[in-house]
Amino acid sequence: MKAMQKGFTLIELMIVVAIIGILAAIAIPQYQDYTARAAVNRLNGEISALRTAVEDALARGQTPGNAQDLGFTSSTLIDSAAPASGRPTVSIDAGGEVTISATMAGSSPAPVRGAVIAWSRAATGVWSCTITRPNPVGGWKDSFAPSGCTVQ
Repeated sequence: MKAMQKGFTLIELMIVVAIIGILAAIAIPQYQDYTARAAVNRLNGEISALRTAVEDALARGQTPGNAQDLGFTSSTLIDSAAPASGRPTVSIDAGGEVTISATMAGSSPAPVRGAVIAWSRAATGVWSCTITRPNPVGGWKDSFAPSGCTVQ
């Protein structure tokens, strides 16, 4: 009686390793893009939540204060060092335009680090979102921006 062969041959193992390598070469860049897009969307959601607090302050006849006064604690995607301290900036100009902005830093992925997300409220009450690309653009893709935000 012949003994049955057990296990895999070297060529079979090499084929499996080659397939895994090809899949990894495709998957890793896609994963990095997804994490960068998720970070931009997360910070956009965090700072856009301040729009309600700004509207409330304006409806009460008050001038919107800083992000902490409006109830924002901090974000790991914003630089934790002063003056940002993990919070976006809220400013109002003489014409009544309010701007909420944050620069991506901290634990932000490298391709989006340095991008500035800003929500601006015109005196008419219309909000708009703008994202300024990081300088230098190190891997930034316009597809990272959420729909409805313009990229500059």
